[in-house]
Amino acid sequence: MNSKSKSSKSMGSQSPHHHNIWVVLGLGLAGGIYLLTRKLKQSIKEDFGAFIQKLQLLPPPPPAPPKAPHPLTSLTFAISDLFDVEGHVSTFGHPEWARTHEPASSTSPAVSTLIQSGATCIGTTVIDNFAYGISGQNKHFGTPTNPAVPARVPGGSSSGAAVAVAANFVDFSLGVDTSGGVRVPAGFCGILGFRPSHGAVSHVGIIPISTSLDTVGWFAKDPDILRRVGHILLQAPFLMQRSPRQIVIADDCFQQLNVPLDRSSQVVIKATEKLFGKQVLKHINLEDYISSKVPSLKAYSNQKLNGELKSSSLKLLASIMQFLQRHEFGNKHDEWMSIVKPDLHPAVSAQLQEKFDVSEVEIENSKSVRTEMRAALNSLLKDEGILVIPTVVDPPPKLGGKEILSQDYQSRALSLLSIASISGCCQVTIPLGFYDKYPVSVSLIARHGGDRFLLDTLKAMYTIFQEQADIAATSKSSKNVVSKEQAAEIAKEKGNQAYKDKQWQKAIGFYTEAIKLCSDNATYYSNRAQAYLELGSYLQAEADCTKAIGLDKKNVKAYFRRGTAREMLGYYKEAIDDFKYAVVLEPTNKRAALSAERLRKLFQ
Repeated sequence: MNSKSKSSKSMGSQSPHHHNIWVVLGLGLAGGIYLLTRKLKQSIKEDFGAFIQKLQLLPPPPPAPPKAPHPLTSLTFAISDLFDVEGHVSTFGHPEWARTHEPASSTSPAVSTLIQSGATCIGTTVIDNFAYGISGQNKHFGTPTNPAVPARVPGGSSSGAAVAVAANFVDFSLGVDTSGGVRVPAGFCGILGFRPSHGAVSHVGIIPISTSLDTVGWFAKDPDILRRVGHILLQAPFLMQRSPRQIVIADDCFQQLNVPLDRSSQVVIKATEKLFGKQVLKHINLEDYISSKVPSLKAYSNQKLNGELKSSSLKLLASIMQFLQRHEFGNKHDEWMSIVKPDLHPAVSAQLQEKFDVSEVEIENSKSVRTEMRAALNSLLKDEGILVIPTVVDPPPKLGGKEILSQDYQSRALSLLSIASISGCCQVTIPLGFYDKYPVSVSLIARHGGDRFLLDTLKAMYTIFQEQADIAATSKSSKNVVSKEQAAEIAKEKGNQAYKDKQWQKAIGFYTEAIKLCSDNATYYSNRAQAYLELGSYLQAEADCTKAIGLDKKNVKAYFRRGTAREMLGYYKEAIDDFKYAVVLEPTNKRAALSAERLRKLFQ
C-alpha cells in the first residue's frame, strides 16, 4: 500500500472534532501566513510544511478521582516520520522508502509510553532524506518553514518536529539525534531540544541511521514540559534535585562563534554567578583537553582528512562521527540503496553516494575514540558538572543556498555536535533570544547517564538565562553609538596591549572580539596568529595566517608567521615557500631571508 492512499484514508477516519481543531488552527494562523508570504514571495503552507500525515493516537481514559491524572494529560505531540506506528508506513524522509516497505506491526515503545502517559499524538513530521542531513531540507515532501527566520533552513534532520513546536502546533515532539538531528533544529528554530545519553531511551521501533550514535530526542518551548516528557521517556528513578558543583565554559569553542561573547557565554557566566556564585565557574580549552585525554585521536592526526593535512581534535572527532555514521548506515541500508537508487537532496547525496571503503582497524580505532571520549567527559564533569558550548557556530544558512553543502560549513557545525555524539553524553539546547535577526542558543552537556540532573539544571537556570539574555540584548542596542569598525579597532588595541604584557590568552580574546565585529580585516587574524604562536597553538596560528593572506595577499607578517607555524608543525617545504614569499614582498626582511636560508641548509 503506498503512503498516498494511506494518508487520505487516515484523514477521512479522523473524528470531526479533531478535524475542526486543524481548521481553527489554520484560520488562526492565516493572517500571519499571508504577511509572511508577501515578504517571502513564496507560499507557506498552513502547517508550515511540518507534517507528512495527520494522525490521532489517543491516550487511555483518565483514572477516576481521587487517583492522579496521567502525567502528560492534555498535551499534544508529533513524531518524526521514522518512528513505527502500527498500521502506518514511515517514509524515512523519502517516498521510495514508503513505496517499498510494509506498514509497521506495532508502535514504537517511545511513542506508546507517551500516549499511555496521557499525551495525544497528532501527526508525523518531515525529516531530511533518511534522517541523514543537518539542513532539514527535503525536496520530496518540501522543506518545513522555520518560524523564527522563514528565509533560512529549519535545521535537521528532525526539521518538521522542531517547526511543529516552534509554530505552536504541538506542545512537544519527538525526533532522532544521530549527529545533531535534534540539537541543530532546536538552535535554528529558537526552541529547547534534548539529546539524551546514548542508550537511555529505547531505540526499538525507530528506523536505524547509525546505531552507535542514534538517540531518541525531544523538543519543547516550555522547560517544564521538556522535563516532564524526559521523566516519562527516561523512566529515571526519582532523585533529590541537585545543583551543579561546577559549570565549565569551553572558551575556545565560544571564540569560533559568529555572535559576540556578551550575547552567548557571558549570559551563562552571569546567570551562573547570580544563581550559584563565582566559585562554581571554570574555564577550559576543550580542544587541548580532548587532545590530551583521547590518545586514539593521534592515529588520525597524520592522515589527510577532508584535504587538510592536520586537524584540530574537534575536527577529527567530526570526521570520525561522519565515518561511523556512514559505515553503520551502509551496513543497514546500502543494499536497499543500490537496488532502489533513490533520488536524494544534494546535501545528503554528497555524503551517501561517494565510494566508501573501511578497514577493521579504522572501526576498532573509532570505538577506542568513543570509549576514551566518554571517559574524558565523565572525568571532567563527574556527577555534578556541566559543560557549556555553543550549539552551532554559524547562523542558519539560506534556504536552497550552497553554504550548507560546503565542507567548511559541515566541519564547523559537526565539530561541536560530535562532542555529545561521540561521547554518548546528554546535551540540551537552550535558546537565548536573537542576535542580528537570527536565533542564538547555547548547549549544556552532562556526563553519560546524567540526564535527570541535566533536566533539573535546565529547570533551575532557564528563567535567569532568559533574563540575562534580555538584559544583554537591550544594553547592546542602547550602546550602539560606536560603529562596528571603531569597536573592532578598540578591541585590537586592547589585544596589542595584552600581547605586550605577555598575556597571550587575553590578547587572543581581544583579537577574537575584533574579528567578530569586523571579519574582513587581515591584521586582526595575523595578530591573533602571533599570540597563538606564543602559546604553541601552531594549527590555530597557521589557520589564522591563511585567512589573513586570503584577505590581503601582500600581508608580509602573515606569510612570516605562517612559515614559523608550519616549521613548528614539520611542514618544512611549505615553511620555506612562505619565508621566501615574505622576502619577495619585502626584500629588506632579514628575518624571513635568514629563516628560509636556515631551513634550506637543513634540507639540502
